[in-house]
Amino acid sequence: MIIDSHCHLNILPAEAGSIDEVIAQAKQLGVERMMCIAINPDKWHEVLQLAEQHEEIYAAIGVHPCEKPDVVITDEQLLAAASHPKVLAIGEIGLDYFHFDDEDMHWQHERFRQQIRVAKQLNKPVVIHTRNSTPDCLRILAEEHAEQVGGIMHCFVEDMEIAEQAMALGFYISFSGIVTFKNAKALKEVAAQVPLDRILLETDSPYLAPVPYRGKTNLPGYTHYVAQEIADLRGVGLAEIAKVTTQNFNRLFSTNFA
Repeated sequence: MIIDSHCHLNILPAEAGSIDEVIAQAKQLGVERMMCIAINPDKWHEVLQLAEQHEEIYAAIGVHPCEKPDVVITDEQLLAAASHPKVLAIGEIGLDYFHFDDEDMHWQHERFRQQIRVAKQLNKPVVIHTRNSTPDCLRILAEEHAEQVGGIMHCFVEDMEIAEQAMALGFYISFSGIVTFKNAKALKEVAAQVPLDRILLETDSPYLAPVPYRGKTNLPGYTHYVAQEIADLRGVGLAEIAKVTTQNFNRLFSTNFA
């Protein structure tokens, strides 16, 4: 079994087909479970509905750092939504300085801290987005004792030093289709070095389709190609990567997929 630990099925374009067709295609490629990520409170219900209607789909609920400062939630709102039995994590949350000219990111910091605190109340891991903000992101994770719940460094593109800092906080390193790109030599080196028991796989569907589908709509089934790339980089079989990353997912989220 392969698990797509990060996708956005509620925003797939019509060309991808129905959700049933997307799930069927994924299964043909050995991808049998997927975690669908909600990034805006207005969309939480869409992700929860997908999880309720499909055995293969689980959910994460959160407010993405690129959501504007006026997107405000209460602890109670997040607690209520994320208490759903198919919600495995709070996410994706974190920091993103790339899309903002304002040097004062206090509002991002506070929303990030709030969601970590709620995750700890629920004892659920967090799914982390960081862009041009990794030192602050790791600092806040440490200050808020996010190691108590752990989580995922989503769509990892940093170096081995950052991976080690994240793993020291109890986080797993998730590789997306970017690792299959020819120009991602540095990332390929990281994927070859991260301990096998700390690796997870993802698509970030509908974005970042791996080779051989780069530039096209990404689908959860394409997690297969991410797994194959990591297997090749490490000189092991696809079956081993599938088995180990499923075990890692189970360990982090207290699931029992097999």
